[in-house]
Amino acid sequence: MVRSVSTEEITRNVKEMCIEANYGLSADMEAALEAAAGAERAPLGKKILGQLQENLKIAAQEQIPICQDTGMAVLFLEIGQDVHFEGGLLEDAVNEGVRQGYEEGYLRKSVVGDPLIRENTKDNTPAVIHIRLAAGDKVRMTLAPKGFGSENMSRIFMLKPADGVEGVKNAILTAVRDAGPNACPPMVVGVGIGGTFEKCAILAKEALARSAKERSSVPHIRELEEEMLEKINGLGIGPGGLGGTVTALAVNINTYPTHIAGLPVAVNICCHVNRHVTREL
Repeated sequence: MVRSVSTEEITRNVKEMCIEANYGLSADMEAALEAAAGAERAPLGKKILGQLQENLKIAAQEQIPICQDTGMAVLFLEIGQDVHFEGGLLEDAVNEGVRQGYEEGYLRKSVVGDPLIRENTKDNTPAVIHIRLAAGDKVRMTLAPKGFGSENMSRIFMLKPADGVEGVKNAILTAVRDAGPNACPPMVVGVGIGGTFEKCAILAKEALARSAKERSSVPHIRELEEEMLEKINGLGIGPGGLGGTVTALAVNINTYPTHIAGLPVAVNICCHVNRHVTREL
């Protein structure tokens, strides 16, 4: 049975999600930051983590953005194939929600319409929208506003199959080491392995939106996540890039089948706020 969903409802929820994501941390990230503050052994690193937590409290009290870079809106939409949208185009509804959210929430507008001419669109649209069809009649929306201090530090490696898991580990460590303080650590590291050039990048972006508490359900990938978190934290980059024992809060890895001749790896890095909000309609 087909279920009708109004595009006005999409717009309203996207607007609210834009403001919610930018005004406060998700519960998983708040817990991860709290755990990091307890685990950090360097005095300066511990002090910086305390300052980050204080910033979050002030943002919540004053109802202001937790970071001046309120990001480019990235939305993952999982749409049940029994859903019918009424009232206009889905993409238009999403972008209207972003426009309203960034204007009503007094969020910085950071999007330029042409990447070379670079004239600001003045409402933070368009969003980057990824759509996947699913069974059922629900709409699951995940918003992940992405700041570009960390986005600019992300990498894609087109490895050879012979490079194997050691090549993957080296690629992840290379990306994080090269990013250093520029990604505003402590960071969350999203990794996509497999697929094609563009697929592995989407996998890595999706991995960032996964809860920092949630590990992969695939045993050898879960072990790789744990190993890479330990090795990244062993780099000594630390909070703010000023040294310490906590460089990353989580390493989330997603995989997908790939071609016999390739081993694509994408590393999408996010700063300590790692904004993401999910709603189901």
